[in-house]
Amino acid sequence: MKSLIAFLFILSTHLAFGQPRPEIHCKHFFYGYPFGTPETNDLIIRDIYALSNNDDTKFADWVAYRLSMHEVDGDLTVERNWKADPWLAEEETLEPSPDDYKGASNGINVDRGHQAPLASFKGSRHASHTNYLSNITPQKSDLNQGPWVKLENKVRDVVKDVGEVYVMTGPVYQRAMSPLPNADDAHKVPSGYWKIICIQEGSNVSVAAFFFDQNTPRNAKIKDHKKTIDEIEQLTGLDFLWELPDNEESQVESSLNNAFINKYFGE
Repeated sequence: MKSLIAFLFILSTHLAFGQPRPEIHCKHFFYGYPFGTPETNDLIIRDIYALSNNDDTKFADWVAYRLSMHEVDGDLTVERNWKADPWLAEEETLEPSPDDYKGASNGINVDRGHQAPLASFKGSRHASHTNYLSNITPQKSDLNQGPWVKLENKVRDVVKDVGEVYVMTGPVYQRAMSPLPNADDAHKVPSGYWKIICIQEGSNVSVAAFFFDQNTPRNAKIKDHKKTIDEIEQLTGLDFLWELPDNEESQVESSLNNAFINKYFGE
């Protein structure tokens, strides 16, 4: 039965992926945007990130951003001044007034977790845009303040070393989670999170992919959560790097133990 379910998933995914794809050009996309989100999603492209907001969950299905030294290297101080996304209707996103996250820290032990991290844009005058709630998700405190922030720090180290990095990140919904206790809009709290980091040096593409369950311990090691992009595609139903030639895409997305991961994320 499991093999049949897996086959049907792959078949349906291939059928969906075979549909014509809108040409969307954006500096944050690395060989194509994550494809496969609902048609009702809102695509938002800003100077420092792009995201696909899901009307049903009230959170972004993915956030993509390009980092260079221009964004990472700076001393800009930005407070966490939460705001509703001005490009979304009230019913499409959570809001800070009244605060949909009120009591969430004590009630279900979650933080307001950035998908495009504020700390990665200290050189950008648009850094405050990371505080729009479309870029925020409820993330367990141990995960958010533990391996997740460690991974974000390592991504910035890669930027300082190679100069340019592309990141895609987002939630998964594998099981039901407790809702935000005081949110007045229907929403769906993620059960885990994925992140894909990509660089290109000459003609060589290198990637690192990770998945963390919401209940990941604070002291968890990043390397223990590495995945292939193929595995992230199965978790999310999204298609990544689809603008690469098929043979190269297949090779890159099935890679796990590569030099890029070992050098930067093999703690």
